[in-house]
Amino acid sequence: MTDLELKQLRESLDQLKGQVQVLEAEIGTRESLQDWAPTTFYSAFYITTGFVLGGVAAMSSLLFNIIGSLVAGKHPLEIIGVYLTFPLGSQALRLTTGQGAEMAIDDGVILALGCCLYIGTGMVLGILFHYVISRVAEHKPLITRLLVGTVLGAAVWLVNYYLILAWLQPLLFGGNWITDNALLPWWVALATHFVFGWTMAVMTPFGAYVPYRRPVAHESL
Repeated sequence: MTDLELKQLRESLDQLKGQVQVLEAEIGTRESLQDWAPTTFYSAFYITTGFVLGGVAAMSSLLFNIIGSLVAGKHPLEIIGVYLTFPLGSQALRLTTGQGAEMAIDDGVILALGCCLYIGTGMVLGILFHYVISRVAEHKPLITRLLVGTVLGAAVWLVNYYLILAWLQPLLFGGNWITDNALLPWWVALATHFVFGWTMAVMTPFGAYVPYRRPVAHESL
C-alpha cells in the first residue's frame, strides 16, 4: 500500500468519525426533546390544580349562601359570621348585626377576612375533592362525577361538623355555634358542601392532565 492510499484511508476514516459525532449529537438532541409523560397517576399535578379549582368552588358555594340569605331576608354574610365563631367565639355573631363596634377592627373588614378564610379553606378541600373525583371518574360522564362530588360533600360535612367541630369548638371556645341548628341549619351546611362538590365535579375536565406535545418540524428531503 502506497503512502497516498494510506493517506486516503485515513482521510476517509476521519470523515466517518466526523459523521458518527454528528449523528451522536443529533440523537442526543432528539432524545432530550422527547415528550415527558408520567408513568402513574400524576398526583402532584392534581394536588396543584385541585388547590386552584377549590378556590373557585368555594366562591361558588359562598355565592349560593349569599343569594340564599338574601332570599330568606337575612344578612348576606351570615354564614361567614357563624364560621368566624371558631376563632372569635360568640363575638362573631354580632358582626352581621352591627353590634360589633367594640372590636378594634371594623366589622366589614373582619367579614372580608372571613370570606378570604372561607375561600382558603375551600382551596385546601379542593385538593381532596379534585384528587378523588379525578381518580374515580375523570373520564366518566358528568352525572358520575356529580354523584362522586355529592358523596364527598356529605362525607366532609359529617366529618367536619360532627366528628371534629362538635367537640373541638366547645373545648376551645366554650360554645357550639357552628353546629347549632338555630344559627346554621344542618341542611344549609350540607347544601353548601353539595354545591362545592358539584362545582368541583363540573370543573374536573379543566384540571385534567394533558401531556404537552412539541410541534414537529417537517424537514425537506
